[in-house]
Amino acid sequence: MDLGIGSRVEHPNFGKGVVVDLGTDFYNIWFKSSNAVRSIGRNFEGLRILSAAEDTGVSGVVNMADLEFMLHKILDDRSDISQLVPLAQKWLGGTLLFKPLEESMQHKEVPIETFFHKIVMVRDRIRVMEQQINAHKVLTDAEKVDLQQYITRIYGSLTTFNVLFKNTEDAFKGTGGDK
Repeated sequence: MDLGIGSRVEHPNFGKGVVVDLGTDFYNIWFKSSNAVRSIGRNFEGLRILSAAEDTGVSGVVNMADLEFMLHKILDDRSDISQLVPLAQKWLGGTLLFKPLEESMQHKEVPIETFFHKIVMVRDRIRVMEQQINAHKVLTDAEKVDLQQYITRIYGSLTTFNVLFKNTEDAFKGTGGDK
């Protein structure tokens, strides 16, 4: 299958990426893990397609400003590739302890970094859902607003976890916030 610019892929060594340019025998793919563009052969069998964009046959020289704009647009539009969000310093290396009331039951310890990562993934997926609702072609504006109110309430319910975030701009905001 020929991939077009904007296709999302996963490489076994480089992780998730986005096709940013096309060559005759290769794809130029930007990989988040290394924040770098790498040329990958079109016939490389280890490349897993996450979502394919149509190959329009258009290829050519792209300047750095255009590339940066395209990457921001692609990542904003299709971002389930989560950004790195720092954990507050005081929690680094900490453990979350789930201790049942029943003394005979075993407790569960989870590294706070693992728990925090899952919270950030939830936040990022809610943002993607929000983008999908806003871009939906069939929903009416009233239906979109109604669904947005549910999302706002979800954010509000998650504000308890804001204590984990290093930067306040990464935290959840419910009613009365920006989100």
